[in-house]
Amino acid sequence: MIKLLRKIFGLDKRSNKNNAIKNENISRVSEDSIKNSPPIQEIDDSSKAEKTNMKKFLIAGLGNIGPKYENTRHNIGFKVLDYIAKHEDLSWETVKLGDITTLKKKGRTFIMLKPSTYMNLSGKAVKYWMDKEKIPVENLLVVTDDLNLDFGTFRIKTQGSSGGHNGLKDIQATLGNGKYPRFRFGISDSFSKGRQVDYVLGEWTAAEESELIERLEKAKQAVESYGLAGASNTMNAFNGK
Repeated sequence: MIKLLRKIFGLDKRSNKNNAIKNENISRVSEDSIKNSPPIQEIDDSSKAEKTNMKKFLIAGLGNIGPKYENTRHNIGFKVLDYIAKHEDLSWETVKLGDITTLKKKGRTFIMLKPSTYMNLSGKAVKYWMDKEKIPVENLLVVTDDLNLDFGTFRIKTQGSSGGHNGLKDIQATLGNGKYPRFRFGISDSFSKGRQVDYVLGEWTAAEESELIERLEKAKQAVESYGLAGASNTMNAFNGK
């Protein structure tokens, strides 16, 4: 009986010993697995923010504030953005250095800005909202008038000179260079010598007004294309049109 009990206890001891060995081996395997496993990848918030910012655009329409300038050729930047806002049922909000509204389309965010700084100080408002919204310069698009283009003709470029335009000149001075995208809307140079200021700050003729309806719709398409299809595709599709 004692032998039988010893035998039973002996089996129990061997069993316990085997279990201990197994547990030790498992522990070693677990430790080795932890040592050899690749490091845990932390979520890079800055990378996520970068991707988000690449889908966000600042569309700055240039012009002068106030009823006096509302329907002038020089205010075509404002007019293009007002047209987009109206047809997308958007409301403007008066904020620091301008009026802002936001258009969301197909995963892209278009922050539209009408600076309240007057044309000659446009750079201050553009730079402030670029920094505030963390928008890279390649996602900026400045909409402005151009005397050197026929009425209603478009020229979109990713960089260039100011061409003597005071608004573009100030943006270039504020950003430090001319490497920023711009959308020039032709207003033509149909004025006599010495009458440039009167012409630029003058109102559209009845004939121009009638043609503007189609041109503004085309400008809306160009702005949206810039964010959705990219600069190159947009330039190919709309420049000179």
